[in-house]
Amino acid sequence: MVSGMEAGGFQLTFTLLSPQRIVPFVIAPFSLNHSLLRHQLRFAAVLRSSKSKEEQDLHGLPPEYDDDAWQAQQREKTKELHRRRQEEDEEEERKVLEYREIGRRLKSFPEEDTRKARILVSSFIRAAEEVEEKIEEAAEKGELTELVLMVIWNRLDLARRDDEKDAIRSLDLLYRRVETEMLKREATPAMRLLNDLLNMHDGFDNDIWLKECKKRMIAEFPREDPFSILVPAGFDIDKHQGRLPLPIGADVLLRADFVREVDMLLQDVRAEQREVESAEERLDPESVAVRLKQLEKQRIICMVESLLDLAVNLVW
Repeated sequence: MVSGMEAGGFQLTFTLLSPQRIVPFVIAPFSLNHSLLRHQLRFAAVLRSSKSKEEQDLHGLPPEYDDDAWQAQQREKTKELHRRRQEEDEEEERKVLEYREIGRRLKSFPEEDTRKARILVSSFIRAAEEVEEKIEEAAEKGELTELVLMVIWNRLDLARRDDEKDAIRSLDLLYRRVETEMLKREATPAMRLLNDLLNMHDGFDNDIWLKECKKRMIAEFPREDPFSILVPAGFDIDKHQGRLPLPIGADVLLRADFVREVDMLLQDVRAEQREVESAEERLDPESVAVRLKQLEKQRIICMVESLLDLAVNLVW
């Protein structure tokens, strides 16, 4: 009976786990989604490929590449590079505006006069060693004007902005020479004589220079002694015969006029010198250059003082 019940129970259990019910239970875990599996395998392959490619890309880079501090330093360098580039662009734009402003300086002059002035300045630059003759020739023709100086100044200004040292030196000398020639043509006879006397100095022997200046003054100034005024040279007072000199014209320079103008010039220059000397002395390059110019000016002032003393005490 028991055997039968056991057999029946076994049969019941077996019936519950019949092949029709076991198969679905056993096979269900192995019923995988093949499309999902293929997707996972493909994703894993992509990850391996990406990792391999990243490792290849990192090959050869410095070890600091993964360092945060190094990365921050590189970012700062990039910012600094952008800042400098922006400053260069702004500087270039500023120069363009300045060049336009320089070009507009000549707009107030007639176009034909500006063209002639530019041609004249170009001829001075090409003349090289013959520039002195060219400048004097232009001065005699009346071609040296303020417009010519403006054209030279514009070229000089452009050279300074482009830092062309050779051009700056040449144009600066040309500007000074043309300006000096213009001032000489416009100057009074006394100032022209003073300029000639200063140019006679060779830079070495003052005594010889003063002797030559005395000869020039005697030849330039008319005699001022009372007897020569009452009885001109070559006139016989007894017979009332002889050559009478022509009356003094406008171009004749009197010694008194020379002394007066030179004395006034020295007073003005001395006042300027006192202001410069009272300023605080500094040792920066610009201040040293100004100081050297002042020393040169002081040397010329001493020469003018010597000429003034010579003219005051001149004896024929």
